[in-house]
Parts: sequence; structure tokens; C-alpha cells
Amino acid sequence: MKQWLGLLARLVTGGVWIGAGLVKLPDPAISVQAVRAYQLLPSSVVPTVGQLLPAVEIVVGLALVAGILTRGAAVVSAVLLVAFIVGIASVWARGITIDCGCFGGGGFDPDAASRYPWEIARDVGLLLLSALLVALPRTRWAVDDLLFRRTPAPEGS
Repeated sequence: MKQWLGLLARLVTGGVWIGAGLVKLPDPAISVQAVRAYQLLPSSVVPTVGQLLPAVEIVVGLALVAGILTRGAAVVSAVLLVAFIVGIASVWARGITIDCGCFGGGGFDPDAASRYPWEIARDVGLLLLSALLVALPRTRWAVDDLLFRRTPAPEGS
């Protein structure tokens, strides 16, 4: 049962990462704008983070969906999700109303504050799925099973 739950966690979390990255990939300037809107990073770092983030999201998503280096991909996923939760909570606490930029967009949005609790809840749910995959990286239909087969111990050892 755990392996099926892990498969579901991989597909959901990986699918969200792939979707989020693919939406942002065609227009890196919008991704940079979204990162800048949080007002958390030094301005010299914002362009690099904004341009690399979609590619990182896609790579993490593909690794999770395929089940390649699942534990490592889940750790990266969890770190990113904690950063996103902190970022959204930070703008909410500071009264900044921006689109989270999670699935494209970004920048000022007068109605954003009403969505912050749902965005945080979504990311907490994905964080829990990522934590599950860190704890239980062996899942059904994973490339890891082909790459890292467990060989039974010889009898008598």
C-alpha cells in the first residue's frame, strides 16, 4: 500500500512542478518579475533565480514523475516548497498584494490576499507529499527500482 501511496505522491507533486515550470518557461521576464515582487532577495540575484526557477521546477517534476533519484528530488521539492510558503507568508504579513507567480503571472494583484491562505495550504499539502517521498522513496513504477535493485542477501549470511 505504501508503494501505491508513494506513486500517487510522486505523480501529483511531480505533475504540479512540471506544470508550474512549463507555464513560466516561455517568458522568463515574467518569472523574474514574480520573484522581484516578493521583495525578499537582493536585486542582483533576482534575475538569476527568476530565470532558473522554471527549469529547476521542470527537472524536479520530471525526476519525481519518472521516479529517478526520488529521495533527492523530494528533498529539493521540499526545500522549494518551504521557500514558497515563507515567501507567501512574508508578503501576506507585510501587506503586499501580489500574484504568487506559482503558475505564471506575478506582480501586483489587489485581490491576492484572499488567495494567500489557499496557496499556503496547497504548498503545505505538496510539502507533506514531498516529505512522504523523502521517508519512503521506494514506489511503484519508478526508474529507481531498475537502477538500484536490491539484491537478496546470500543464504547463510
